Amino acid sequence: MTLPQTIQAAAAALRSGEVTSVELTEAALATTHELNDTVGAFIVVTDEIALAAAKQADADFAAGVDKGPLQGIPFAIKDILATKDAPTTANSLVLDPKWGEGYDSVTTERVRATGAALTGKLVCSEFALGMPDDEKPFPIPKNPWALDRTPGGSSSGTGIAVAAGMVLGGIGTDTGGSVRFPAAYCGHTGLKVTYGRVPKWGCAPLGYSLDSIGPMARSAWDCAAILNVIAGYDSRDMTAADEPAEDYLANIEGGVRGLKVGVPTEYFFDHELLHPEQKASSEAVIAQLKELGAEIVEVNLPKSSIAKEANTMIMITEAFSYHRMDMASRWTDYGRGVRNMIARGALYSAADYVQAQRFRSWYAKEAAKVMAAVDVLITPTIVEPAGLTADMDMTKRMLQPSYCGPFNLTGYPGLAIPSGFSSGGLPLSTQIVGAPFAEALVLRVGHAYQQVTDFHLQAPEVAVGSPA
Repeated sequence: MTLPQTIQAAAAALRSGEVTSVELTEAALATTHELNDTVGAFIVVTDEIALAAAKQADADFAAGVDKGPLQGIPFAIKDILATKDAPTTANSLVLDPKWGEGYDSVTTERVRATGAALTGKLVCSEFALGMPDDEKPFPIPKNPWALDRTPGGSSSGTGIAVAAGMVLGGIGTDTGGSVRFPAAYCGHTGLKVTYGRVPKWGCAPLGYSLDSIGPMARSAWDCAAILNVIAGYDSRDMTAADEPAEDYLANIEGGVRGLKVGVPTEYFFDHELLHPEQKASSEAVIAQLKELGAEIVEVNLPKSSIAKEANTMIMITEAFSYHRMDMASRWTDYGRGVRNMIARGALYSAADYVQAQRFRSWYAKEAAKVMAAVDVLITPTIVEPAGLTADMDMTKRMLQPSYCGPFNLTGYPGLAIPSGFSSGGLPLSTQIVGAPFAEALVLRVGHAYQQVTDFHLQAPEVAVGSPA
């Protein structure tokens, strides 16, 4: 059978008796085994664990037990979060094999408790940074829309698996765009949550003061359903926000009429490197929201180019602090891309880090002024469609603008939604940004747009046979 395209559709089919969780899970596993050697989404597939969970979900449905929309849904976890019944490697030879052994991260616990069928661990950039290294024994992730193109990182496996129909939803992490980039390049929806909204206990860190865990799925509705499960305080994470979680589906049908949508032209829409087709697709989103009743407001978010640089500096410096001892003794065990990225942290001084944090405080105040005047912001998610993997260069990437990093710096939520396709058939994406803990509003805006467009429902046809 073919999987329903969304969690929303699959959840309805499960409750109507149209399909069982075992049937959904068997279909997801079949697709995974058929495609994984080609696209490199999973580092490990857990058939028996998934099918046992699916059978329990079906038994619960039969007994009248309903744990919510994720019950019985094929789902997978980024291989940087601990899972008690599968290894966690962070796609690295460096992480101690006993790290995460025998316990679940907070996020894994919460997803598992809903009755989701966890089908395995998803490939990611090593320690959520850098680029794949074909000299290491891990799958090379490939964009299912064009196998010679990057799927984005670091949550590449999650992006691929959702886009290719291997799962209906998954978990990613985002420190500088790592949920939003794969969602953008692979053509589905991904939510970077407010810093602290989802507890990070049991997740290997990249940047302590920037990291977030977020949902990735086809639609804003699906991401809201996942966030309903994973959001909320947990005392095991000292950075978790003690801010009550909402029902993120409660008002998702509220529409956008009367909302003020801010458009920051400077940097976000006028940069010389912004691809014209990407710019046009985001402008079309703005036009569509206006047609749906939103008020469009021109705003200015000053020095966002510096915000991107500050985010990168803080991320790499904090990563170096975590990896410093291992890098000194196990340099060649790290992949080429990640070791060169993390080692840059040694070149920054304490003064550099302090200055970046000082700028962060200033930028957060400026962003708060902007958000006080509007409900959400609209920006492109990416500068251009997915590039050729063979041309990937981390130095070049660091010199490009980033429309995601500034909102990691502020800790704001950002939703990447599909907004069209390039003339070459590659996905384009637009970002909806909200104030802290305004995920419900951000998801509502994304859902309103997706009710009148179907870009998020377009799926690639993967040419099986090119080994990952």
